[in-house]
Amino acid sequence: MDTLLSLFAQKSWANNELFNVLATVIAEQHAPVVHTAIRTLNHIYVVDRIFRAHLLAEPHGYTATNTDATPELGELQFCVAQTDAWFENNAATLSAAQCAEKIAFRFTDGDAGTMTREEMLVHAIAHGFYHRGNVGQVLKSISVAPPRDLYTKFLHTSDPTRRHA
Repeated sequence: MDTLLSLFAQKSWANNELFNVLATVIAEQHAPVVHTAIRTLNHIYVVDRIFRAHLLAEPHGYTATNTDATPELGELQFCVAQTDAWFENNAATLSAAQCAEKIAFRFTDGDAGTMTREEMLVHAIAHGFYHRGNVGQVLKSISVAPPRDLYTKFLHTSDPTRRHA
């Protein structure tokens, strides 16, 4: 369980790092790239919100894994940070029995699914890793170095004593 908590802390850290780098890109000069990056980050956010709703047994209101409208970068960063904090807090309160609980749900395409709470949480982590990597590649296309979205970097940045083996 400690690893899951650490991975959610890393997710929050990595999202913030990526948003901060993206905010330095001059949108007018790189409009298609910025738009693609924001759309991808919004997709991560929407999927996180969908799985949050599944975990809470609440309707999520989404009919797709992205929204029609593209949010403004700062607004999206704020919303992502709130959702990341929810995932961190939720994961910290779950017992082993709750993690193993199976939850039935519907995907946005209407297909049925069943996953444990832990599988849903791991999906949110893995899904974010995957798509932040996509955004990193898009940034590289305009010669902007993306942040190093590495678990090892997060662990050693958040706990510098790890450098003293």
